[in-house]
Amino acid sequence: MTQLRKDIVSGDWIIIASGRAKRPHEEGNNLPLRVIAPENECPFEDVEKSGNEAPHAYYPHKRNWRIQVIKNKYPVVSHMSTCPTGSYEGPYETLRAEGHHELIITKDHRKNFAHLDGSDALLVFEAMKDRYYTIARDECVRYISLFHNWGPYAGASIFHPHYQVIALPVVPPDIHHSLQGSSLFFKEKNACVHCHVIAWEKKKGDRILFENEEVITLAPFFSRNPYEVRIFPKKHLSCFEESSQKVLHAIIFALQELLRRIEQKLHDPDYNFFIHTSPIKDKDSFHYYHWHIEIVPKINIRAGFELGTGIDINPVDPNEATALLR
Repeated sequence: MTQLRKDIVSGDWIIIASGRAKRPHEEGNNLPLRVIAPENECPFEDVEKSGNEAPHAYYPHKRNWRIQVIKNKYPVVSHMSTCPTGSYEGPYETLRAEGHHELIITKDHRKNFAHLDGSDALLVFEAMKDRYYTIARDECVRYISLFHNWGPYAGASIFHPHYQVIALPVVPPDIHHSLQGSSLFFKEKNACVHCHVIAWEKKKGDRILFENEEVITLAPFFSRNPYEVRIFPKKHLSCFEESSQKVLHAIIFALQELLRRIEQKLHDPDYNFFIHTSPIKDKDSFHYYHWHIEIVPKINIRAGFELGTGIDINPVDPNEATALLR
């Protein structure tokens, strides 16, 4: 059955068209095999030799590092000594692309996040938190995006696993819409919209993939993408960087577990995962928001209808996705 579903947070409409095509996992054998790039050609085996600046952070320490942080050699934004000011070219508003773009690189050339040792996975998140706190001191920055691209279809140009930090002088549109929707729901219901969704999903139980004392993972009722998954801390918290070690351990365990299931059940697709958190300025004003992680396997292609209308078509019912990934 085809059904239009409204995203309770953003207000966007999504079409769930589960009978429209073969399930992606049934077509898994048609996916290209993952190509492991040779280590001796990898620019992240020796970042300075390949023309990058020296790392400015190591974890746990420089001598026996497992994680290192470098500036992106090809940044989408650049750090300047002064904050950008807006200007106009006729009717068009412009702003200098001021910010920070860093890479968090793991030592192991082959192990993606799903297969990292627990200690290394924790170091990745500790590096994210540390860089977040450090960059947040820049008065020009309004939002910090933390994300991972795995595979070329997900945007990774280098095989060696790495995680990205991009700090911007603006709040991105998707985050802005999510904040607006969360704020509106809070004003109407005096409650967090994500907490409301979590409570409903726990009651129904149809779309919960994994749950422990600290976190819950689910396939959203209004999933835009096949096998889309979200991970929430159970306790309401608006800012990722304020998460306790206990919560981070639980988040990491859930994230690795779900990524392994996606790899096994969907024949190792490329994917993105990213953190949605509050903007860094005036944090108290975003108390209604609930930070979370989204995982998006790269299975579907946005075609003319999606691009022309802004309505995504998801050929996999979230209930079916849950049944496969449980």
